[in-house]
Amino acid sequence: MTSPLRRLAGAAAGTAAGDGGPRSMPRTLAELDAVRRECRALVNRSASVSGLAAVVPLPGADVGVDVTLLMQLLPAINRRFGLAPDQVEQLDASTKKLVFLAITSVGSQAVARLVTADIVVALLKRVGVRVAAKSAAKWVPVVGSAAAAGISFTAMRLVGNRHVEDCYRVVREVIERSGPVIDVPAPAPAAEPAPAIEPEDDPA
Repeated sequence: MTSPLRRLAGAAAGTAAGDGGPRSMPRTLAELDAVRRECRALVNRSASVSGLAAVVPLPGADVGVDVTLLMQLLPAINRRFGLAPDQVEQLDASTKKLVFLAITSVGSQAVARLVTADIVVALLKRVGVRVAAKSAAKWVPVVGSAAAAGISFTAMRLVGNRHVEDCYRVVREVIERSGPVIDVPAPAPAAEPAPAIEPEDDPA
């Protein structure tokens, strides 16, 4: 990967990894929905960087950026859902069992696991990414670069959003199996007090 691309990928990956802060597993459906929205926005930012890298006419450079981004993005998503390996290890035994049962049901390769380059490449292949096709497309002037950028952007969004949905399904199943589903609505505005009614004077 060239130096400019490395800096581009590093900056985006640093954003993905570093802006989440300490997290725990969402306890309500409202919290869970908020985390899903946040992670989808994070996926969109990473996909934009992937699309920019694909325009650079260096064979294989865009794929290197994709792998680098996903190796940071997927763990960041795990952590926001409370599903990073170290977070899962801190759960009580019954909740941990529910997490692994849900992961098995979903069939995810990356939830609550250490995300390696091999896992990322396998996920890219699942969405139909072909390295040769992307690299060859960039050598066709203008249209080729736009096509390669579109492939990278779409692939990154597919892999990222699929992982978001896998995490969402795992946590939702844990919430539902842990007891009654808790969904906390937004608080209603306080009602204004009724005006006091003064007694009328006796016309005696």
